[in-house]
Amino acid sequence: MTEFILSEEELLLKNTVRELADQELSPRAAGYDETGEFPWENVRQIGDLGLFGLTIDEEYGGSGGTSRQLAIVVEEIARGCAATSVIYVAHLSLCSQFINMFGTEGQKNQFLPPLASGQELGAFALTEPGSGSDSGAMRTTATRSNGQYLLSGSKLYITNGTEASTFVVLASHDLSLRTRGVDAFIVERDLPGFEVNPQHGKMGMRASTTSELVFDGCPVPAENRLGDEGDGFRETMQVLNASRIGIAAQAVGIAQAAYESAVSYAKQREAFGQPIVEFQGTQWKIADMATRIDAARLLVHRAASLLDAGRPFVTEASMAKLFASRVAVETADQAVQIHGGAGYFAPTPAERYFRDAKVTEIYEGSSEVQRLIIARNLLQTR
Repeated sequence: MTEFILSEEELLLKNTVRELADQELSPRAAGYDETGEFPWENVRQIGDLGLFGLTIDEEYGGSGGTSRQLAIVVEEIARGCAATSVIYVAHLSLCSQFINMFGTEGQKNQFLPPLASGQELGAFALTEPGSGSDSGAMRTTATRSNGQYLLSGSKLYITNGTEASTFVVLASHDLSLRTRGVDAFIVERDLPGFEVNPQHGKMGMRASTTSELVFDGCPVPAENRLGDEGDGFRETMQVLNASRIGIAAQAVGIAQAAYESAVSYAKQREAFGQPIVEFQGTQWKIADMATRIDAARLLVHRAASLLDAGRPFVTEASMAKLFASRVAVETADQAVQIHGGAGYFAPTPAERYFRDAKVTEIYEGSSEVQRLIIARNLLQTR
């Protein structure tokens, strides 16, 4: 990324977060991955820089900022530690931003300041055992009773679930209405009838906790509903459309880290009397990796710029996520190939990048879903 692409303010932000990634996040990433320990030190340092308040209105404790700035930050965090970037995106782009976009003044004044400062972590709960891409098939219910909603059901694969104190949870007040019956609620962790069960066995992003949420008649105050009744699905799609840009930026960060590790190794590793970087086959791999990463980054910044300008961006956001996630997987694969046998074993970073990259093609809308969105928008079909 050159100064021609970034403004002076954006370049300063990039360099600041890159320094954090190089000096703090990257050196700890392998250890966190190996143990699965939640990276609280990373979270604290990100909070100290005020990054949890990015894109959140200043009157609610945020620091404001643009979607382009957020993409820059996510890329650099992911380049240092992909698992930490998952924690960051789920907290800020999903939970905090949902409340920022659709909360009442009272909700925003109550919940956003501790989230924007990083004093508390947030989580977003949409996916269920029987509803991933098909959000309208959710079975978690919200039954209104005596000025509150009683939530019953379960959610799966919830990032930050084990550590979060504030959750944005989707549930249906009428299952027969499918998407038109969905509501969004702010759920606090200490409510009765709310249980969090950690899930284990992830292939990558191991320092980012993933949990099952179980609701058994959990009473949520009616004033904790976000927006009007039945608006939850529409609100969720707006939040996910914007957050998708962050996942694309995350994929670029993982790809950049994999590329840098491959180049470094190729310069040091010798075979047949010379560094393997001197072989044309290696050079072609490096050229293709660098070109695709730059293309993915430009797609990310185009989508973010459109969002900042208030222009239609959904197609471009899906293009960015579709392409950048594929680039992350392919670049990580080539990094392992360049490392050879060493790349197949930890603690070689290439092995971790390979495992971390794959999920970017799955969560926040799989690659198949992105293709559907792109095609429908281009062809104007339903």
